[in-house]
Amino acid sequence: MALTASPGGRSIFSPATVRERAENFENYWVYLRHRDGDLLEAERALANKQRILARFQEHPVRSRRPLAAPERFYRNYVTMRDDPRTLDRTTLLLTFLYKFARHEWVGISAAWDATPTLADSEHLTDKISRYHLAEEFGHMRLFHEMFETFHLDRVEWVPLPNWVKRAYGVFTRMPPALMSSAAFVTELMGFTVYLHLDKILDETLADEPEARERVRGLLHEIAVDELGHVGLRQNYMGPLGRRVAKRMVRPMFHVFFRGIPEAVLLFDLRRMVKDAEGFDYSTIPPEILRGAWVPSYF
Repeated sequence: MALTASPGGRSIFSPATVRERAENFENYWVYLRHRDGDLLEAERALANKQRILARFQEHPVRSRRPLAAPERFYRNYVTMRDDPRTLDRTTLLLTFLYKFARHEWVGISAAWDATPTLADSEHLTDKISRYHLAEEFGHMRLFHEMFETFHLDRVEWVPLPNWVKRAYGVFTRMPPALMSSAAFVTELMGFTVYLHLDKILDETLADEPEARERVRGLLHEIAVDELGHVGLRQNYMGPLGRRVAKRMVRPMFHVFFRGIPEAVLLFDLRRMVKDAEGFDYSTIPPEILRGAWVPSYF
């Protein structure tokens, strides 16, 4: 069984038959175990991901110069206390990365507690979900390496306010049809952010070429997984779910980024939404597409 498919130029919102979707769940499960290795429940980690992380850590890269004012990063990385327009671009990028990743950390922490362990999973989709969550915890470790690259060794993953955590808990208990659409848009939003981050690295980190390429390498490790998540989440949805998801893209982007003031200074959010709504695999950079899982019907 092939682990990946050759993508064409079809929209991510294109339909698939029930049979195609069932075959793709099986195909993805083969791919996932091959790429990630064993699931380590106690560590919330995956064997192959841990080896990749170890390779990065065994060959550390550090920026030539620390941030000009690291105390401004630490004052603003959890909550923006200063006028974000007064931050230099590198600090702005790093505070954005933290806030973006922090939302993911809270969401996956809630979902981990709500999903069965691999040993207790009766359905294939439950097994896939457990692997997905372990991948996301691995992504948090890669994000942490990005901060270490810029000599920021005091970063802590601070819980979000209780009402936000409760909202994530409610999300994990949504009716399956609605949750599938919302989860798909969340994955699509995340991957779109990674693409736009990749585009601004050359300009933002122009004076730190080694650190820039290390951040890009870490980002690409995450993005390959997230591209697979986009395709897999699309596989959960039937015709109604796809229509609902397409209508959810714009409002979900706006609601999410309203709480991250750095976003409007770093990105063209209208372009980002448009790219998400028009997503198809033919537009993905080959260095990210290579090795990623793509549903067979694309």
